[in-house]
Amino acid sequence: MSCRRTTPEARSRAAAAPPADAGRAAVIVLRSLVFNALFYLVLAAYLVVAIPTLLMPRRCILALARQWARVDLAMLRIICGITVDWRGRDRIPPGAILVAVKHQSTWETFALLTLFPDPTFILKRELLWLPFYGWYARHAGMIPVERGGGKPALMAMAALARAALAAGRQIVVFPEGTRRPPGAEPRYKYGIAHLYAECGVPCVPIALDSGLFWARRRFMRYPGTIAVEVLDPIAPGLAVDDFFARLQREIETATARLIKEAGGLADRTAS
Repeated sequence: MSCRRTTPEARSRAAAAPPADAGRAAVIVLRSLVFNALFYLVLAAYLVVAIPTLLMPRRCILALARQWARVDLAMLRIICGITVDWRGRDRIPPGAILVAVKHQSTWETFALLTLFPDPTFILKRELLWLPFYGWYARHAGMIPVERGGGKPALMAMAALARAALAAGRQIVVFPEGTRRPPGAEPRYKYGIAHLYAECGVPCVPIALDSGLFWARRRFMRYPGTIAVEVLDPIAPGLAVDDFFARLQREIETATARLIKEAGGLADRTAS
């Protein structure tokens, strides 16, 4: 699928060419403010509306969360001019899989809800302590992990992951554990390799460039097209070290290609 991409370098050049582009930059600021306000208002509304789902089957809270994600994607498109180029969706095997996703932005934490039929995310255990969000995450069967918990934490995470996979779910993991700016040195955690070895299912790598348009710790939302590319699944059975090296190589190579395709990096995407 071919999409015209609005690149950060093009935006940087435009910002340096007043007066017309100064007005365009002001519009981006205004649109970002409007989107951010609506994003949190919509989130608050859904958190309240979702309360009855705590008494319903798990699929109800997931269906509502998926609807919320679609609303957010629509607001991004209408308000901020941010669209999505989903690539390689036909590479996703049916049923139980492990999914390893590049993590650059808050964007993928909700957008990926629309990509899988029954996802469960691996998340920080502390998030389960939050009112409302923690209740829903627990009810939806999200998998908590204790950072710095060592081998016992990995074993507990793997046990919950195996139970979810036995139910045919898709385990979504951010192997770096936290958001990393586009172009930053990767910091993959070995937990993904432990899950791969323990679970015995295909692992689907996903590359993206969301941080170019929704950067971490920034309120600006730059117009353009976020590219999300599903890569070829990695079959179970590889040696753990071989898998870990291959996963990082394939995700990072594809992510660098997407960033280059978008025109490279700009200072505003740095941490």
